[in-house]
Amino acid sequence: MASQLAQAHEAAKQSPQQAVELYNSVLFADKADNVTMSDRETALLALAALYEQMQDASALTTLINGSQQFLVTISKAKSSKLIRTLVDRFNGISGALQVQISTCKGMLDWAKTENREYLRQALETRLVSLYLDSHLYTDALALISQLLSELKKLDDRMQLVEVHLLESRVYMALKNLPKSRAALTSARTAANSIYTPPPLQAQLDLQSGTLHSDEGDFKTAYSYFFETMEGLNVYANSKSVSESASAAASYEQQQLQAFAYMILCKIMTQQPDDITSLFATGKTAAKFRDRQTVVA
Repeated sequence: MASQLAQAHEAAKQSPQQAVELYNSVLFADKADNVTMSDRETALLALAALYEQMQDASALTTLINGSQQFLVTISKAKSSKLIRTLVDRFNGISGALQVQISTCKGMLDWAKTENREYLRQALETRLVSLYLDSHLYTDALALISQLLSELKKLDDRMQLVEVHLLESRVYMALKNLPKSRAALTSARTAANSIYTPPPLQAQLDLQSGTLHSDEGDFKTAYSYFFETMEGLNVYANSKSVSESASAAASYEQQQLQAFAYMILCKIMTQQPDDITSLFATGKTAAKFRDRQTVVA
């Protein structure tokens, strides 16, 4: 099957549809074909990446639903990671937000049926983020309340950080700044007691900078936006195969947002002359020079 995977990888460059057929033949091969779990996993991830590249949200949904039979044969930890990776592939497909919500709900039902509590909580956290993007704030807050109650009992501080951060963003969208600040404080308190991955730390810094800007403290806000820029450098420029193109693009978009806010902070503090020097702070700033957000 290794040779078949190699053929599929090669076909993906010239004939995506042929590659789809080859990957499917590996993923859904009969037990008698002696296909290893590793080969099936490789085919599953490659198919998801290919559908993202093809902008085919419907095919990606079908793949995720059809992979459930394979997912029950591997460890819960690995299957949870795979499902989250598959669902995140929708991020690179234009206009797929509602499809992603529907698919996420479907996988939630499956996780509940299979008694996979960790996966359920991870998917519910993802669903909160999708509700936020869809402006479904009431649904987001209801799910946040349920999650926080469970996570505090489990003392899952990493996920507590993520959920409190989402809570802060939801309240900010609702213009309730006191509750947004309180939720961010809770997120930072939880983050201080664990190792926080740089991308998550950058999101905390970006949210902190935004709140300080709303309060008129532009100097402090600037420092948070600068930390966001620096923290995402490695991830926005990642060439790792494990990182999807959409993930790297998302990190770069956060960098661009932080850089634009840095410029606005300089304007608000009556330091427009410092803006020119910002473009000389490194390759990260220089690459945003001609972006429409910055030019505007």
